[in-house]
Amino acid sequence: MKVNGRQTRTIWLGSDGWSVEIIDQALLPHRVVIEKLTSMAAAGHAIKSMQVRGAPLIGATAGYGMCLAMREDPSDAGLARAIAFLNEQRPTAVNLRWALEVMRATLAPLPPSQRVAAAYAQAARICDDDVETCRMLGVHGREVIRAIAARKKPGEVVNILTHCNAGFLACVDWGTATSPIYHAYDAGIKIHVWVDETRPRNQGASLTAFELGGHGVPHTIIVDNAGGHYMQAGKVDVCIVGTDRVTANGDVANKIGTYLKALAAHDNGVPFYVALPHSTIDWTLDDGFKIPIEERSADEVLKMPGRLPDGSVVTVDIAAPGSPAANPAFDVTPARLVTGFITERGVAPATADGLRGLYPEAVRG
Repeated sequence: MKVNGRQTRTIWLGSDGWSVEIIDQALLPHRVVIEKLTSMAAAGHAIKSMQVRGAPLIGATAGYGMCLAMREDPSDAGLARAIAFLNEQRPTAVNLRWALEVMRATLAPLPPSQRVAAAYAQAARICDDDVETCRMLGVHGREVIRAIAARKKPGEVVNILTHCNAGFLACVDWGTATSPIYHAYDAGIKIHVWVDETRPRNQGASLTAFELGGHGVPHTIIVDNAGGHYMQAGKVDVCIVGTDRVTANGDVANKIGTYLKALAAHDNGVPFYVALPHSTIDWTLDDGFKIPIEERSADEVLKMPGRLPDGSVVTVDIAAPGSPAANPAFDVTPARLVTGFITERGVAPATADGLRGLYPEAVRG
């Protein structure tokens, strides 16, 4: 995708061939700053502080974090220490654990002298796989949107509601929930996107709108509580969201507020799709309510960053002084509220059988 007119991914190797560069997403949309990661600790901080965020990108960053760790200490003890450290940075997104297990399987059988080169090669494969996975996810998701367009009157717009940011900024490229949107738009299908602001970090208003605007996709930012109103008014044709973890029975953990959108969609007969890559499925759990839900800092609720007329970016208090705040980062949407899964292998019902049909090798494994 493009940022400021330049084709880019969200993570790449620096010109020195070993450091890792990222877009610091904590500063978007007000400033586009490239951050260089030169240590395992810096990679862990980028994940923890949400300089990088989104389940697939967290996994990709962990992969490159292992590269930096192997430069520091390629011993067996160093390998174990790096995996443990990176794995504890974010608890909900299963892609983090998935990527670290891929890195472990690649590196553990090798002598320490070969681990640095092998780590960089495997991290690059993780990134390339994510790009192709998200591209194919968009190809299949485009047909969902095309089918909705075919049922509307000629020239009518397909209105899509999404939540948080499941775009290319959450992945290495293309995105999950946005990939069908980009593919539909590029195919000439008339679409419009309702962008949930997604409090408390406003990742819809700041990131998804930033992306869609850069690609030229018509969109409108709405407050989180407006989605149900627009569904009741017949102004939402389909909801497409991403996910940080899907359990084997089809339950979905995603950004807080997703469950409420699914309830509203169910009540109003609006299709509710979840877009996900293979790396986001947790085959070890069969109940979404067993997923650990990250509790983040109360400051994310009590404060908000913004840009002043002079261009400076400041953080201001927005709540009553002295009031506490709770800040669960995710909620769980039961599979019964999900119309279907959009994946790189096609579209399937949000059921255990639907997932098994798409990934029979994972079940055998």
